[in-house]
Amino acid sequence: MIELDHVLIAVTDLDAAGREFEARHGLASVAGGRHPGWGTSNRIVPLGDTYLELVAAVDAAEAAGSPFGRWVAAAKTGRPLGWAVRTQQLDVIATRLGLAVTTGSRRRDDGPVLRWRLAGMGQAIADPALPFFIEWGDGTPLPGRTEADHREGPLRIDQVQLAGDADRIENWLGAHDLPITVQAGTPAVAGVVLAGASNRIAIPATQGHSDSSTASVR
Repeated sequence: MIELDHVLIAVTDLDAAGREFEARHGLASVAGGRHPGWGTSNRIVPLGDTYLELVAAVDAAEAAGSPFGRWVAAAKTGRPLGWAVRTQQLDVIATRLGLAVTTGSRRRDDGPVLRWRLAGMGQAIADPALPFFIEWGDGTPLPGRTEADHREGPLRIDQVQLAGDADRIENWLGAHDLPITVQAGTPAVAGVVLAGASNRIAIPATQGHSDSSTASVR
């Protein structure tokens, strides 16, 4: 019913962050686009069916009027901010959890418009260990499937490390097989681990270090 979609990483300058992620982690990124009404814009680090979203507040006034924009603007930059799971049964999930469903879109810099429906954004902002739910519009390509030339070759998200209330997270998600770990603590996305054929990359990483182990941890 649900799959991992993406992990958000707040930054202040999208182009500079893209260069830094490539220099430090070997991760290529592509321009995303503006989020109308939110005062934010993004770059995408494609990872197959998932991706990292580098997101920045680019219009202070507009961001101040948007819960998402305020979340991004107030975040510590360069670190995971939140995460999202993908579903094709958003209305079922929203009914189960008593959530409102909203719609959104952004135009990619190269022209096409991406459309989606969301639920649970407010709860995810209040408790970042909880993901929000996204249902991509018909015909909208998954951002993670954009071509990218990462230094280590193809990569995937191997683990999302969470801090928070494990029971609350499980009740929020329902039945799932997501690559997450949960430890007690202040609600947050504590880290994300990417895996390729030979390396693992931890974000936030210590001085850009990449662990050579490829073992999957769940």
